Amino acid sequence: MAIRYTLWLDPDDTLRHRAVEADLKRYFIERFADYPHIRLFGADPYDYDAPFNRLYDVLMARAGEYCEREWHYVPTPEQLNRAFFLAVGNSNKFIRDNDDGDPH
Repeated sequence: MAIRYTLWLDPDDTLRHRAVEADLKRYFIERFADYPHIRLFGADPYDYDAPFNRLYDVLMARAGEYCEREWHYVPTPEQLNRAFFLAVGNSNKFIRDNDDGDPH
């Protein structure tokens, strides 16, 4: 199996890596706008059919294809995951239940 991840092949190109990661975050936030509000808590986190889990799987695949097509860049799974959850944290499309266990 050949190494494909651009970060691993060219670790010193930090400007490009950071630009792609910032674009991935923007990409995810834009894709969230295509969906209705999604409840973050309450569903079983291991339920593959829960809306958040289905959204995660679909957008991860699309984001990888987007990077290869637009940037000629193969992101690592960690880069995709970090950008996704940073975007979740900055999006207003996700709803938390009042009783999700967080007192604040």
